[in-house]
Amino acid sequence: MATMGKYCKAYSLKKLREFNQWIEISENTRKEKKEIDGQEIEVSRKLTDDDFFYLQENYIVTDGIFKDENIIFNNVTPEWQDFCHKKLGFEIPTYETVEVQASANPENSNF
Repeated sequence: MATMGKYCKAYSLKKLREFNQWIEISENTRKEKKEIDGQEIEVSRKLTDDDFFYLQENYIVTDGIFKDENIIFNNVTPEWQDFCHKKLGFEIPTYETVEVQASANPENSNF
């Protein structure tokens, strides 16, 4: 079963390709359905600079929102992380925990 992370952000392939050690695993792209000679088959899609991929919280790049499927780039190094922060502006947000207090008189609740 696919795993969805807590955070990812979409970037154009053109931006990601600016990393000087970028090597994409193009055979892992999502498949497209095509009809050839009356048969429906799945084929790898052709990548262009205008395609968007997802930079996951673990710095792996995927072709889709799930962090363990369709992995396009997984060479996570300090240089890659530095590129992500400085060139792409990638920052994982920190969410503050909010405490919700129960109402003093639950019988008067509207729920």
